[in-house]
Amino acid sequence: MQLDLNLLAALDALLEEGSVAGAAARLHVTAPAMSRSLGRIRRTTGDQILVRTGRTMTPTPYALAVREQVHELLQQVQGVLAPSRELDLATLERTFTLRWHDSLVALSGPVLLAAVRERAPGVRLRFVAEASVDTPELRRGEVDLEANANHPGARDVRAEQVGASPLVVVVRQGHPLTRGSTVTAEQYAAAEHVTVSRRGNVGNALDEVLARLGLTRRVVATVPTQAAALEFVRGSNLLISVPEATARAAAADLGLAVLPLPLDLPLAPVYLSWHQRYDTDPAHRWLRGLARSALALGGDT
Repeated sequence: MQLDLNLLAALDALLEEGSVAGAAARLHVTAPAMSRSLGRIRRTTGDQILVRTGRTMTPTPYALAVREQVHELLQQVQGVLAPSRELDLATLERTFTLRWHDSLVALSGPVLLAAVRERAPGVRLRFVAEASVDTPELRRGEVDLEANANHPGARDVRAEQVGASPLVVVVRQGHPLTRGSTVTAEQYAAAEHVTVSRRGNVGNALDEVLARLGLTRRVVATVPTQAAALEFVRGSNLLISVPEATARAAAADLGLAVLPLPLDLPLAPVYLSWHQRYDTDPAHRWLRGLARSALALGGDT
């Protein structure tokens, strides 16, 4: 059965106005065009819809029975095909799923949540852990926003760099590297290292830079989160190399020392990523703006 949604609008106007002329004026069409629409509605429904009684037209019992339903259906269709661009934060009820690097959750998550709750108390944030492999949840719409150091390769995924930070070395207070005025690349390479990798990778870009200097380092462990790595460092002579923006506050809380990295590396970026289906979604755009600000507070130096 071929359905013409224009007939739904015509039927709603006819039932509201009670006349062909009134319905035509309401929809900005000619009276003959509305008469043809009424004819098609009659053939489709098998009902007269409006019958003439003297100089006026009276709705049939069927028309009276479906009038409210027709109006509600038309509003639903209009909402789907032409969604409102107005965003009422006070009444917004929505749960957003965010997959952020654990250090960014700790650093910027509370800032984002406070901003969201102040403006839209009905919105909930659902932070989920990063997987050990790339997953399609962002493309499937199961994750609203990602934030990490990875620039997505998919063309239908948007990415915006919202911050950047130099890498630093974090060690316990009293570590041998804290006793000198500076840390050399040789001293850095000779120490024992813990790396942070959700995939369990032992090596990273640091090893490539060290190799160009003729140096290698000894990685004794790899852990999936920065918080875990800090605990390893806290009670040993191990060191970690992490972005300053996410490490400095945590290191201070744990009584750890932060030292400059004695290598020439580019700044560690922070990317905010989302699927293109949300480009024009008002609520998603609003959240992206808050997330951008929250991440920038901790991502720039």
